[in-house]
Amino acid sequence: MPLPSLQIRDATEPDIPAIQAIYAHHVLHGTATFEEIPPDEAGMKRRLRTLQEASLPFLVAELDGMVRGYCYANFYHTRSAYRYTLEDTVYLEEGWRGRGLGKALLSALLERCEAGGWRQMVALIGDSTNAGSIGLHRSLGFRQIGILEKVGLKFGQWHDVVMMQKNLGKGSSDTP
Repeated sequence: MPLPSLQIRDATEPDIPAIQAIYAHHVLHGTATFEEIPPDEAGMKRRLRTLQEASLPFLVAELDGMVRGYCYANFYHTRSAYRYTLEDTVYLEEGWRGRGLGKALLSALLERCEAGGWRQMVALIGDSTNAGSIGLHRSLGFRQIGILEKVGLKFGQWHDVVMMQKNLGKGSSDTP
């Protein structure tokens, strides 16, 4: 479905209320995230600033002046050997899945990360039944590399984490 008024842009502090509301919905009603208490706006602002200070991309999808989704890349782990590996995060406002918004966001994020010189992108997808996120990542060249079984307890049930990975740019074909 075409989204003619879609604008993918860098997130800014005025976007925080929309970002926080989108994420809070997923925290309270889904298993894509294993967080159980939604961060408040101040917490989301700190996350945005931390990523901006590290020169990591944090993007929003704006349609008709409204933020309908967001995505960002963060370091996969803090140990120095992981410095070329990132982990992606993508969340959409309820009702916007399956319309191409997630693909537009994640595509833009991947382009930014390749341009930034990073070599690998990892997706840790909460819940192995999350067909939408798994399909989105697969459609953009991610491959499933494993499943962490029953590692998250949320809503009184154990949930898996699907691990997916994609080469960025030259990937591991050489060293930077």
